[in-house]
Amino acid sequence: MAFKLLWIHAGHCHLPLPLHLIVACLLLLLLLLPLPLSRSASSTVVTHLPGFDGPLPFYMETGYVGVEEETGTELFYYFVESERSPRTDAVILWLSGGPRCSAFNGLVYEIGPVQFVVKPYDGTLPQLVCSPNSWTQMASILFVDSPVGSGFSYAPDPKGYDIGDISSSMQVVTFLRKWFDDHPRYLLNPFYIGGDSYAGKVVPLIAQYISEGTEGMQHPLINLKGYLVGNPLTGDKIDDNSRIPYAHSFGIISNQLYEAAVKNCKGDYASPTNKLCADVVRTINNLTSEVSSSNILGAICPGDDIRRKSRPEEHYWLGDPPEEPPFSCFTYRLYLSYFWANNNATQAALGIKEGTVTEWIRCKRYADLPYAFDLPSSIKYHFNLTSRGYRALVYSGDHDLIIPFSGTHAWIRSFNLSIVDDWRAWHLDGQAAGFTITYTNNLTFATIKGGWHAAPENRPEQCFAMAKRWLDNMPL
Repeated sequence: MAFKLLWIHAGHCHLPLPLHLIVACLLLLLLLLPLPLSRSASSTVVTHLPGFDGPLPFYMETGYVGVEEETGTELFYYFVESERSPRTDAVILWLSGGPRCSAFNGLVYEIGPVQFVVKPYDGTLPQLVCSPNSWTQMASILFVDSPVGSGFSYAPDPKGYDIGDISSSMQVVTFLRKWFDDHPRYLLNPFYIGGDSYAGKVVPLIAQYISEGTEGMQHPLINLKGYLVGNPLTGDKIDDNSRIPYAHSFGIISNQLYEAAVKNCKGDYASPTNKLCADVVRTINNLTSEVSSSNILGAICPGDDIRRKSRPEEHYWLGDPPEEPPFSCFTYRLYLSYFWANNNATQAALGIKEGTVTEWIRCKRYADLPYAFDLPSSIKYHFNLTSRGYRALVYSGDHDLIIPFSGTHAWIRSFNLSIVDDWRAWHLDGQAAGFTITYTNNLTFATIKGGWHAAPENRPEQCFAMAKRWLDNMPL
């Protein structure tokens, strides 16, 4: 067959070529050209958000990634690109606690770029404004609704919701591999995994899986550099057993009660083995119930997910709004999220698939969906990761009775690492913002002075400064 000869001059292709070679040459040129950011078929570039005045001043994308073919499970994500230097800044995967609290917590209440205007709800859509302390000023952040059943993540097959610590962590790894396959421009960026509260339990496990995959040369090769966790649950007894000494140190229980607990419980307050221990622990629990467990100095307020029908034998109707807390309570801003996220315009803007989630709930209760707490303790994964040289930042709001900072520091000290920078104050605007200590193996522990269980909620400036210094490899 005779081919018509054509001349083409582009790159190295400058010879008379037959038509079929011209096509091959053009394909080669396409491969050499810089590619735009690719997106999965189910992703949405969000330029406007209902309740936010004007176009968003940052790049935001939402979407779904399938993580289990058998049940059709898809995890929903919000991605916000760094507003500083997206080609070189770190990429952070951020998970919320619960389990089954939406990553919306991180996006709006903790480290994300927008926050609610807090005013009494009047039936109109709650308003959003930019957050001055968004971590997206120094990193790109991938907020993921995990485990499935959180936020807008869903499974068409009800069996998909029957998961636990280990299976949900493996799904996050699957999510990341697929997401990076679809967003290859971020593969060279330093990558960190972050989360607080219950998410702090699975973050090191997820990091361990990714580390093992990197050593096994699994593609894509994720550039994992470390992880950061705030007031992290470990699943170990050390969390529970630190609460009574912590409560005593803050004057919540008397010296006499504390001494009785020490004498009769022998350090194990979580699982009393005799009547005297059980009795004193019961008395102590009655006293600690008089303060907010997430913020010992704060008022006890209802959460935004407490239903009007509160007794377990009573049922609520879908669509009933949560109980309205007093406007003076911090939880009022959490209450606003129900009306914003369940708004049709909001879900359209976010690209939510119709019919997948009938009602958005900020935090699902344990009784709503099955969950296996099958990771007894995550402490060994912290040790494994730091032993391998991965950077770690463990921080604690120091007014948290749920996961007291003293218990967190106790398991860190159990590693018997050498001290690089001994216990000292770290500062913001000339004032102590907390206290910190740095160990070998790139492990930093820090407290946030006055911080709650989720310290970025009430100490955003301090947490921003801490994260920026750490991400930029600067001392706190």
